[in-house]
Amino acid sequence: MANQPTYLVALRQGQTLLAGAKQDPSAAQYLLTEAHGWTFTQLVLHYRDTMPVAEYHTFQEQLQRVAAGEPAQYVLGRASFYGRDFRVTSATLIPRQETEELVSWILAVTQGAPLQALDVGTGSGAIALTLKAERPAWQVTATDISAAAVAVAQENAQRLMTPVTFTTGDLFAPVSHQRFDVIVSNPPYIDRAETVVMDESVKRYEPEQALYAANHGLAFYERFAQELATYLLPGGQFFAEIGYQQGAAVKTIFTDTLPNAKVTVKTDINGHDRMVRVQL
Repeated sequence: MANQPTYLVALRQGQTLLAGAKQDPSAAQYLLTEAHGWTFTQLVLHYRDTMPVAEYHTFQEQLQRVAAGEPAQYVLGRASFYGRDFRVTSATLIPRQETEELVSWILAVTQGAPLQALDVGTGSGAIALTLKAERPAWQVTATDISAAAVAVAQENAQRLMTPVTFTTGDLFAPVSHQRFDVIVSNPPYIDRAETVVMDESVKRYEPEQALYAANHGLAFYERFAQELATYLLPGGQFFAEIGYQQGAAVKTIFTDTLPNAKVTVKTDINGHDRMVRVQL
């Protein structure tokens, strides 16, 4: 079709549309590269190619959804984490770079023997499946209170051919009487008072029960502190993502409840408090 745009023209149109809707224009490039599994360089090599009619219409539909505020990862139904693609839906959070840093920290400090690991609140399974993929000898269990999230995680496990044990329930309820060398969680930690400064797309599209926690976002750390000694093996370690303003408060929760534990707060690549490690 003579009037069909090239990839470059379609990209520029998409960037203009998103900018006009006050959304991140780079999402247009993300949609195009992810649709084909292209790098940016590969997209450039196709700039002058005519975009097929069906693909152009799909791209326009995707752009309209992003322009309305929907995250591009939900539009595509997948997100990248630690070099792998994970299916994501409105039942799961979109995996983020800060969580990749948490996984990197765990892998860096747990070299050696095969371990028993537990991921609490697994969502898409990104943490649990990445740990298993990077440490095939580990026995990894993952839980989530959301059956819909667990279904997504199981689908990701099958596609990535990564055997992890999934179970549904609140916190440690599904693994009672079990103990682990490593327990990790990216729990809900947002104070509802922070909603005024949150990204609108997060509030509208990401699962509420995976975002917010009571007591100024600290409720789950308080619950973990009360129960870690029951579920960690001697010498075991707990890792969790935290809010960027929560470092001091989270450290106090664990040191007060577990006075013999070593508690370390670690910053992310931007210098913000983002992770905690509790060594029993």
